[in-house]
This record gives sequence, C-alpha cells and structure tokens, in this order.
Amino acid sequence: MTTRNTGVLFDLDGVLVDSEGEYSVFWGGMGDRYGLPSSFSADIKGTTLGEILQSFPEADREGIVSELHHFEDNMLYPVYPGVMDFLNELKANNIPSAIVTSSDDVKMGFLFRRHPELKEMVDVIVTGSMVTKSKPDPEGYLTAARLIGRDPADCFVFEDSMQGLEAGRRSGATVIGIATTNPREKVERIAHRTIGGFDGFSLKDMLG
Repeated sequence: MTTRNTGVLFDLDGVLVDSEGEYSVFWGGMGDRYGLPSSFSADIKGTTLGEILQSFPEADREGIVSELHHFEDNMLYPVYPGVMDFLNELKANNIPSAIVTSSDDVKMGFLFRRHPELKEMVDVIVTGSMVTKSKPDPEGYLTAARLIGRDPADCFVFEDSMQGLEAGRRSGATVIGIATTNPREKVERIAHRTIGGFDGFSLKDMLG
C-alpha cells in the first residue's frame, strides 16, 4: 500500500457532516417564498452562496443571508459515523487532506464551534470565499490540491452532489461518490467508485 504522493479532498455537507437535509428545508422554503421551481433546493447543492443569491431579488439578498446565518447558527452538524476514524487513519499515515466547500466563512465558524476536532484533522480548508468559480468548475479542488502539495491526479475526492462530483472529475482526481444526498445509481454515473458512507471504510478500501 503506497501513499507517498496521495492527497484526499473532502466536500463537507453530505460527506463529512449530515447537514444537507437541513439545507434542503431552508432553501426549499425560501424557494417557495419566491416562487422558484420545486427543484431549487436540489439544483443549488454544491454552489456558492453568491451564486445561489442570484436567484433572488437584489434588495432581499441581505435579509436572506441574515436568515441563513441564523439558521446555520442553530444547526447541529452531526458528523457521519466513521468520518473521524478515517481522518485519524489519514493523519497516522501522513496523508494530507483538505475540506473543499462552497460554504462561507461565517458558516464554517458555526461548524467548528461545534466540532473543533474536525478542523484539527485536516490540513487545508477551501471555502466559497477562496474561489471565483463554483462547482462544477474544478477550481476549488485544484486549489486544495495545490495547497496540500499534491498533483490532482494523485488525489481522491469525496463528494455527494452532482455539481461536486463533476468538479472532482474535471480536476483529474479519482472521485469516490457518497450516496447520501442522491441515489446510488445517480452518483455512480459520475463517480469512479461509490460508497454509502465512511462507517467501516478504511485507507485500504480507498486505495484498492
């Protein structure tokens, strides 16, 4: 098992923390309020807040952001089973890792207040404020690979959203899809491999 040049890049919501359902409630309700398509909350997964806000009247965007941050401040962000075990295994084998998320810095502050251990277990965090192009553009993953000192071709990307899976593919990384947010058969169309989650998942499984 060789890991010398390996890097691991994680999406956040729906991959490390079980929060996509809560976001669907928030954005689904907001979409209903503004008469947006019923698929709105699913269509925006993996995109930055700035892009999401383009769907709303400019005069209302500041208020929507305020509502969102209040909502996020009260979220629990449960970490999926097996995540910390896998992150610990990466650390033990000196494999650098990064979180690549479309979330803003305010939300990340809420998350790390609840789970400071999660921040300590990764080497780099790329947020929506650090990129100019949202997923499915690969910019976030290319940035993360550069920051951890790895060639994207030597990286594994863990993703759950369609936009994120496509971003991982475009980066040149090996994409492991997590069938949490979307059905397994849908994830399998884009991912190189698909798993149900990290419970029982090991470094050997990733490299195999």
